Amino acid sequence: MNVYIIIPYHNEENFIEATVKSIIKQNFKVKKLLFVNDNSNDNSCNILKKYIDNHDWINKIDFISTNQHLPGEKVIKAFNFGLNNLDSNYDVICKFDADIILPKNYIEKIINVYKKDSSAGMVSGLLHIKKEGKWVYEKIAAKTHVRGPIKSYRKKCFEKIGGLKKSIGWDTVDVLLSKYNNFNVITIKDLIVKHQKKTGSNYNNSAKYLQGNALYKMRFGFILSLLSAIKRSYNLKDFNYIKNIIIGYIKSNFSNDKKIVTKKEGKYIRRKIWSDIYYKLVKW
Repeated sequence: MNVYIIIPYHNEENFIEATVKSIIKQNFKVKKLLFVNDNSNDNSCNILKKYIDNHDWINKIDFISTNQHLPGEKVIKAFNFGLNNLDSNYDVICKFDADIILPKNYIEKIINVYKKDSSAGMVSGLLHIKKEGKWVYEKIAAKTHVRGPIKSYRKKCFEKIGGLKKSIGWDTVDVLLSKYNNFNVITIKDLIVKHQKKTGSNYNNSAKYLQGNALYKMRFGFILSLLSAIKRSYNLKDFNYIKNIIIGYIKSNFSNDKKIVTKKEGKYIRRKIWSDIYYKLVKW
């Protein structure tokens, strides 16, 4: 299987070398690795140069956006710019971040899942962060969720969901739409990826309302958005998160922001999440 990886980055000089090294060392050889420089003004590009010069399957292109570091539209615009500069001869497309360290069997393991399960649409390991000298699971999402920094998609699934949405919430709605289109979303629990910096550590203050905006755009509805806010706040041990999500949701509602899923897809999403909640309560 041909594996293409696209890594958008903005000022990742402290982390990007460990990322590229971990990809070069993979047991399963990647066909193409494309770094998309999104307006960096640090030493990231210079660090990459020696690896690009020595490996013909690694390249870099420049994409000019803004210096504002926010989740959502910015990173997907950079990713899509990279995608448009590649051919379509891939079987698996990956969107990775520039601050991860993959175990050397990472690509091999996810490819084995794709080969064994023809309905597998998305596959990943689990992100861990360093805490008190130990690598521990980054508890901001369920262990069944394929996280934004380590996305991989079977080509058929990627095309069926319409690629990645240029919006906050892209890294949740892709999972839900994959399931909507009858693809399996699989995480390999013992496949540990080191996340060199905590999620959101570089986001500016204006990002705090964006999760509420995302839930609105995905047609969660107010009650499910509130439950999501409570769960996320508990995991993060930050109960301001509830207030920020609700404010973000209400602001989006008043602004009548454009949804990123159809009414039919939204109905499926709400039904699926309520079903998951019911299952967890029964199991508990």
